[in-house]
Amino acid sequence: MRYGVTLQGVIPPAEFGELAKHVEELGYDNLWITDSSLHAGDVYVYMTTALAATSRLVVGSAVTNPLTRHAGITANAFRSLAQLAPGRVNCGIAVGDRPLLEFEMKMAKLRNLTETIEALRRLWAGEEISGEFGSSRFEGAKLLSPAGDLPVYIAASGPKTLTTTGRVADGVILLAGLFPEAIEFANQRLDEGRAESSRPSFDRTAFLYGAIDEDRQYAIDVARPIVAWFPQTAPEHARLAGMSQELIDKVVEIYQGGEFQHAGDAAKLISDDFVTKVAFAGTPADVGEKVDWLETQQLDSLTVFPLGDVKTRLRTIEHFAEVAIRG
Repeated sequence: MRYGVTLQGVIPPAEFGELAKHVEELGYDNLWITDSSLHAGDVYVYMTTALAATSRLVVGSAVTNPLTRHAGITANAFRSLAQLAPGRVNCGIAVGDRPLLEFEMKMAKLRNLTETIEALRRLWAGEEISGEFGSSRFEGAKLLSPAGDLPVYIAASGPKTLTTTGRVADGVILLAGLFPEAIEFANQRLDEGRAESSRPSFDRTAFLYGAIDEDRQYAIDVARPIVAWFPQTAPEHARLAGMSQELIDKVVEIYQGGEFQHAGDAAKLISDDFVTKVAFAGTPADVGEKVDWLETQQLDSLTVFPLGDVKTRLRTIEHFAEVAIRG
């Protein structure tokens, strides 16, 4: 089992390198950095900073999309990162969600996503490509130098995206509720896709959104807004968790998208028990039990996505290292 952290670029880049170094010193294997449009710093600046400050961490995007940048620009960014830190770069990508709303863009279709991944891989392999790949067009395009076969992870929660991920990606960033029915639902659809895949291996990392604090109620309250994301974006998981259609409709009526930190009003409708079922929230002892269970669920990596203010996020990162890595 490997362990990771997901961070947003909300502190200055000059300080972020020290934070990345601290994450590495705590024993983490992976660092994922969000591509949050205008809500955080540029993902590639922060990935570069993290790679330059560390020697072992594998750093990835969590996640970019086919729409806000031309696929050729994305390919070149990852080629450059791979030159900076060979073997330590992952490309996380998905159809887009909250980062697209402020640009009045809709989520990409799965065909756009898969064609974008094809373009990335062909460019990284040193090919010259022409034609239309998703929303990007090329004419005699070729990178300065090949990048090799960089791992591509897709962030997925819905059934079609999960199956597509198993078929075309090298790994999944799993956005699912942290309870048996949700993990089983996801693994079944990933397995369906893997049965049709030509990729040699597949890595499953679950993102654990939440907070760990000695004050259990504080941790639950910090994690509550992310739970409002599920009825709006991944209703299948909300239903699997036992949320009524009436409550799903009420949450969606109040929270219709945008950064999940803005879902506070909708989150007030959600009980503490539901938060702890779906999210990663509680005391170190609480989450330790959940970690023990997750490590039996066909997953290769557990990645904590700490919520709350900067101090709360840092405490969560340190608590998770104590609970999961040092055991």
